[in-house]
Amino acid sequence: MNNVTEFVLLGLSQNKKIKNLCFLLFLFCYIAIWMGNLLIMISITCSPLIDQPMYFFLNNLALSDLCYTSTVTPKLVTDLLAESNMISYTSCMAQLFAMHFFGGIEIFILTAMAYDRYVAICKPLHYTIIMNRQRCYTIVTASCTGAFLHSFFQCLLTINLPFCGPNEIDHYFCDVYPLLKLACTDTYRVGILVVANSGMMGLVTFVVLVLSYLLILYTIRAYPAESRTKALSTCSSHITVVVLFFVPVLFIYIRPTTTFPEDKVFALFYTIIAPMFNPLIYTFRNVEMKTALRKVWCQKLCFIGRQII
Repeated sequence: MNNVTEFVLLGLSQNKKIKNLCFLLFLFCYIAIWMGNLLIMISITCSPLIDQPMYFFLNNLALSDLCYTSTVTPKLVTDLLAESNMISYTSCMAQLFAMHFFGGIEIFILTAMAYDRYVAICKPLHYTIIMNRQRCYTIVTASCTGAFLHSFFQCLLTINLPFCGPNEIDHYFCDVYPLLKLACTDTYRVGILVVANSGMMGLVTFVVLVLSYLLILYTIRAYPAESRTKALSTCSSHITVVVLFFVPVLFIYIRPTTTFPEDKVFALFYTIIAPMFNPLIYTFRNVEMKTALRKVWCQKLCFIGRQII
């Protein structure tokens, strides 16, 4: 039987000063996430870069970043000012589903971007044939389908658990492991299935990404210095994003169903920090993106200036 109709999110801290400081910090982060990712999406959509597979995937990654962080950050920011941080059972399950759905899309899109770089560098003569627009649409559709199945299975495991009290979640959002801790039944088997679903998916994807980049590095060793530098610059941006996102995810989901105080800090990396730094990493270290930004926004500012005059 499920006697719990709502949960209490204990959040990051109970100290009022720390909560006020965190409110300002994460509000700034959320605004930066929206501004940065919208900047990327508008710049790519309004420039010829949208025809290139890498930037087509980057556009989808920026959109998934916005959706992903919006499932967690607004609730976190408002809870930092509230005295009591309640969330209904239904909203908790919805947040769990949305977070794993958009997080799954991000994982698969990052894998698609690694595959795109592998084809571009290791099979350059066949790149336009392999990475045609129809293939790109198929990859994005498959990413959404895989993410939906992952999230549906994750929620199915959690929604069948009985909660009879207590109802305090020692986290700032609804996640599987804190909820398993509150279930009034033996969760050992469910925990194994959660590790198999989330942990193994993250681990297998991470291994595939690492192997693909190692293969790329092995291939470009024979390239001329200029071409090697350009390939390394592009791949280093992707690797930075992968490390920022996957290392915290693996720390939390690859182990058995236990919770640690450090989980909240690690969760901040893949729910807020990584989505905030993605635009910076992909713009400041990418010549084509910087050129597109200048062209698109200079044209828009010039148009606005002419309209005013």
